[in-house]
Parts: sequence; structure tokens; C-alpha cells
Amino acid sequence: MLREMSTQYGRTPGGYIWAVLEPMAAILFLSLGFSLIIRTPSLGTSFLLFYATGYLPFDLYQLVSNACARALNFSKPLLKYPAVTWLDAIIARFILNSLTTIFVMMLLLTGVLVVIDSRTVLDMPPVIEAVAQAMLLGLGVGTLNCALMGLYPLWSVTWSILTRPLFLASGIFFLYEDLPPLGQELLWYNPLMHITGLMRTGFYPTYTASYVNGTYVILVSLALLAMGLVLMGRYHRDILNR
Repeated sequence: MLREMSTQYGRTPGGYIWAVLEPMAAILFLSLGFSLIIRTPSLGTSFLLFYATGYLPFDLYQLVSNACARALNFSKPLLKYPAVTWLDAIIARFILNSLTTIFVMMLLLTGVLVVIDSRTVLDMPPVIEAVAQAMLLGLGVGTLNCALMGLYPLWSVTWSILTRPLFLASGIFFLYEDLPPLGQELLWYNPLMHITGLMRTGFYPTYTASYVNGTYVILVSLALLAMGLVLMGRYHRDILNR
């Protein structure tokens, strides 16, 4: 983890500052852009809070999954030592990126609540649950992609193309209830839609998000993680020798 910290955040000027500035800039641009088009967001009156509660859990999932997917390539020199295994590399990246992103989420959400002078009564259990589900989904997707990208180099490009619409289809810009019936039927199967909906219930007491199914998200995440662990256990030597 210390090596991950020094190489991932120590090579660029500012280091950890960029971990805060990037999501903050994304939230500000989203809020400014949509405030010019519509008068109020789908929930509440603050564009900053609405897009922060949608973007930050998505960002957590994305950063964790990308970090775990590239764990072997990133730590390949260390894996030559018998004491270091492929599982160590994945766990180190998972813990570091999860803790870093959670810390950034706390800073930004606190800053948003202070800036908008909100009297929001936080309900922490849904927020914690949403964060945990985003971490678990990122770990499952990342572990599976770590194996697939090692076995099939073109999978990296293919996955990037296939998941590009996720930014638009994960409930960052809208509520599930605002969609037409066909859209609801299709996007219900997107685990990130459940995570963003659950996250918002912790900040908006009047929002229930009855469609959210935490069991579904956990089962999908564990199934992906199990497949990834099986493939990595079977083919990690082949991947490292490529």
C-alpha cells in the first residue's frame, strides 16, 4: 500500500490534492451546466447536493474497479517475490483507493452541505450501505476484469466501449422514478442505479427509492468476484508470464 501511495499520488505535483479536485470539478461543472437548462433538480433545490450524491458513489465504484483491474500490471515487479501474491496486489489497490475515495467523499459532501447552508438531517445507515455496495461492486468487476484483461488484451478496449454509457445510465442526472416504464425495466438491472438511489435516501428524508434492492447488488457483486477469483487462481501465472 505504501508503494501504491508513492507511485500513484507521489509522481504528480499536488499528489492527493488531485484526488479532491477532480471529483469537485466534475460536480461543479454538472451543477453549473444543468442549472442553466432547468430551474431545479429532481430532488430538493440544490444542484450541488443532488449531483454530488449521484456522482460520488459512481466515482467510488469506477476508481476501485479500474484500480483492481490493473493491479497485476501495476505491481508486476513485486510479484516476482514469492512472498507477494496476486491477491496481495488486488487487496492493496482495493483498500488504498477505497479509503482515499471515501475520505474525498466526506470532504466534498461536508463542503457541499456547508456551502448550500442546508439543514439536511443525514440518515447514515443508507449512506454507509451505498458506499459499501459501491466498493464491493468495484472489487467484483475489477477482479474479473483483471483476469480478462490479462488473458485477452483487447478486453480493456472492449470494456471501455461497453461501459461508456454507464455515466449516463446510473442515476447521476435523474431519478429512477422520472424514467418511462421501459427505461425503468431496463435500468433496474444496472446495480449502480440501486446504489445512487440508496445514497440519496440518506440525504433526502422524503425520498424513499422503493425500487432499490440491496440483495441484488450484493449477489451480482459476489458472483462477479467469485468468477474473477476463480479465473485469477487458475490463470495468474499465465498472465504474469505474458
